Amino acid sequence: MKEKEQVNSSKGHGRTLVMKFGGTSVGSSSAIRQAAQIVHAEQPHWQNLVVVVSAMSGVTDSLIACARESVTGSEQTCQEMIADLQYNHGMVLNDLLLGSADRNVAQQEIKELFAMLRSLCSGIHIMGELTPRGLDAVASLGERINARLFSAVLEQEGISSQEVDATDLIVTDDGFQHACPLMGETRSRTLEVMQPLLEQHRVAVVTGFIGATQDGVITTLGRGGSDYTAAILGDCLNADAVWTWTDVDGVMTADPRIVPDARVIPFLSYNEVSEMAYFGAKVLHPKTIRPVVERGIPLWVKNTFNPSHPGTCINGNAPSHDGRITAITAIRGLSLITVEGRGMIGVPGIAARTFSAVARHDASVLMISQSSSEQSICFVIPSEVEKEVVHAIEDEMALELTRHDIDRVWAQPNVVIVTAIGSGMRNTPGVSARLFGALGKENINVIAIAQGSSEYSISVVVDVTDADQAVQQIHQEVIINGSSK
Repeated sequence: MKEKEQVNSSKGHGRTLVMKFGGTSVGSSSAIRQAAQIVHAEQPHWQNLVVVVSAMSGVTDSLIACARESVTGSEQTCQEMIADLQYNHGMVLNDLLLGSADRNVAQQEIKELFAMLRSLCSGIHIMGELTPRGLDAVASLGERINARLFSAVLEQEGISSQEVDATDLIVTDDGFQHACPLMGETRSRTLEVMQPLLEQHRVAVVTGFIGATQDGVITTLGRGGSDYTAAILGDCLNADAVWTWTDVDGVMTADPRIVPDARVIPFLSYNEVSEMAYFGAKVLHPKTIRPVVERGIPLWVKNTFNPSHPGTCINGNAPSHDGRITAITAIRGLSLITVEGRGMIGVPGIAARTFSAVARHDASVLMISQSSSEQSICFVIPSEVEKEVVHAIEDEMALELTRHDIDRVWAQPNVVIVTAIGSGMRNTPGVSARLFGALGKENINVIAIAQGSSEYSISVVVDVTDADQAVQQIHQEVIINGSSK
C-alpha cells in the first residue's frame, strides 16, 4: 500500500513542481514538442510550475569545441562551426514555431545570442588564451538559446510562460566550470524574481547548468549541472517535488548499453542514489541530491518518451532492500597510482604528504586502499592527471625515494571502478562473497578493493578490458539471480 501511495504522489495536485528536461529530452523538434506536451498535461495539477531546460543534446560540446578552435585553430573554421550551430537551431525553430510573431521574437533573441558567441570567440582568438571564465561564458549559451526556444513553444501551445536566465537566480562563487551556489543569496534572489511570475500563473522556463557570481559574471555548475539547477530551485521554492526527465524509464540497475536486461529501480533512498551518482551512474549530477535531502523533497526520474511510466522515486522513506545490491555502476578513464616501499612501515605522515601532493594538482581521488602493513598506498584518479600526479608525489618524496624508504611511485592506467550499491550491506552477511564469487566465475582479476564505513557500496578496481564483463556478471549473479531467490 505504501508503494502505491508513493507512485500516486507523482501525479501532482500539489503546490510547486520543478521539472528538468535533459539534453536528449529537448534535443530535436520532436523531442521539444513532446516535452511541451508534458508541461501542458501537468500544468493543471500544480499551483506553481517551473521548468529547467538543458541545451539541445550535443550543443554544449560543440560550443566548447568552438571556443577551443578559437585558440588552437583558425577563426574562419570557428565561425563556420558557429554558423552550423545557428543553422541547426534555426531549423528547429522554424519547424516548431508556426506563428510568425512567436517565431520572429524568438528568432531575434537567438540571433543576438549567436552574435554574442561570435564576439566571445573572436576575443578568445585575439587573446590566444581560453580561460575557465571565458569557457563558461561560451558554454552557457546552449541553455540560454534553448530556454528562449522552449518558452516560445509553450506560448504557442497556449501556456503563459517566461524564460528566466539562471544568472538572475543562482549566485555562485567564482569557481568557474564547477561553481558552488551561495544558497542564502540564491534563495533571496530566486524568491524575488520568481514569485511575481508564479503569482501570475506563468510557467518559468529557467536555463539549467549556469549561474553568476555576485558581480554578475557567468559561471557553470559542472557538466550535467541542470539537475543541480532543478534541485537548487526546488530548495529555494520549497517545492513539493522535483522531476527530472531523461531518455530512460528511471534509474536502472545498470547501464542498459552494457546490460540489456537492466531493470528500473522503483524506489531508492537519497544515500543510495548519492553513491550511484558519485560512482558513475549517468542519470543524475552528483551534487543534485544535497538540496533535496536538506528539504526532504522527493525526486523523481522519468522518461520524456514514455511519460506514462511511473519512473523512479528517490526520497528519505524508500523501502529497505534488506542488504541486497540494487545497482552496479562503472567509472572509466581512470588510473591507479601506487606508492610502495618497506620503509613506509610506521612512518607517520606519508599518506598526508601523498594526498597533499595530489591536491596541488586539483586531482579528484575517487577511491583509496591501503594495506594493513602500511607498505603501500593506492588510489584512483582521472587518467588525464596521471603523469602530473606521479611527478608531484616523486618530488614530494624525493628524500624517501633516495633512501629507499619508498621503492617507487607508479601508475597503472586504463582501470575502471566497478561499484555495487545497496542499502544495509554492511550488516548483511554474504554480500561481498556473492560479489567476488560472481567475478571469480569469469576469472576477472580484482586489482584493488574498497568498502568504507558506509553501508551503501563496495568498490573494486578492474582492468578496462574486464569492466563490461564484470558489470554484466555481477548484475546477473547478484541482482537478477539474487532477486529470484
